[in-house]
Amino acid sequence: MRIVIGETPPPRLDKALARDVPEEAALSRTRLARLIAEGAVTRDGAVLSDPKARVEAGDVLEIALPPAEDSHIGPEDIPLTVIWEDADLVVVDKPAGMVVHPAPGTPSGTLVNALLHHFGGALSGVGGRKRPGIVHRIDKDTSGLLVVAKSDRAHHGLAAQFEAHSAERAYLALVHGVPSAADPRLRGTRGVSMDPGEVVRIQSGLARHKTDRQRQAVYFDGQGRHAVTRARVLESYGQPPTLSLVECRLETGRTHQIRVHMAHAGHGLLGDPVYGGRRRAAARALPAEVLAQVEGFDRQALHAAVLGFAHPVSGEMMRFESPLPADMEALVAALRGAAHAG
Repeated sequence: MRIVIGETPPPRLDKALARDVPEEAALSRTRLARLIAEGAVTRDGAVLSDPKARVEAGDVLEIALPPAEDSHIGPEDIPLTVIWEDADLVVVDKPAGMVVHPAPGTPSGTLVNALLHHFGGALSGVGGRKRPGIVHRIDKDTSGLLVVAKSDRAHHGLAAQFEAHSAERAYLALVHGVPSAADPRLRGTRGVSMDPGEVVRIQSGLARHKTDRQRQAVYFDGQGRHAVTRARVLESYGQPPTLSLVECRLETGRTHQIRVHMAHAGHGLLGDPVYGGRRRAAARALPAEVLAQVEGFDRQALHAAVLGFAHPVSGEMMRFESPLPADMEALVAALRGAAHAG
């Protein structure tokens, strides 16, 4: 790749390259720094391996881009539900119980392992490696839609949308109680406000819990990363109402955001082992057989149902919907049946 340094460049090589490399090359600052360190950047045939090397307007630099390396993550033949795929990206419907990316506790059996097998080596590479570009994640026991990049260009374009909060993401959750705008307790909860259309808006900082590093916690007064969730009740179940089906829309996408925010509002997710607390559905509000189904639900009842974004290469607006998975659908059907019977 041949780069001509423009007028009034930053004095440092790394900053000048970051400014003048064409956007369509999709080379991140991190990737450029690695290429400089590897001796892949030259000027008049001389290697520039110092990121602080001085450059001037009109300098002609060449970047030798090596072929993408094979990933250290192994492909595994795991069934996938592919909703959409083209040369740049793939949209999958992840089942509950699958981890997105390998980690020390889960080195295999992940979505990335499955995707590597699915692609069969036909990847242009992300960050110099033949691997899928994970732009966003959902928890192991949350089901639903994910978009994954197949190239650097797609990865950068998608990441920019998620960072700017312009991607559409809506989740369906079964929660304890009814998060109603008319509830004075909810109105008095810090960080909770009401938007038009009976929408509950929860805003706070989110960061690791001070004593339990596996959990996230709500913070205020400038602590934690800014997070906003909007929740709207779609249906409620029981006499009196003891559970609700809620649509949660993310303005931001922080770790465990919906689970933490709904618990903070006093309406933790059904089946959530970390944030759901010990709250149970009111015994007299539901028939015994339905109550048994509720109490036997063994994961957080959360599903990524809607995903929308602009295609990172064509610019076309794309929107996908995923129906409730079988376990949540069966439980909702039983709760609806109990309501009709009542």
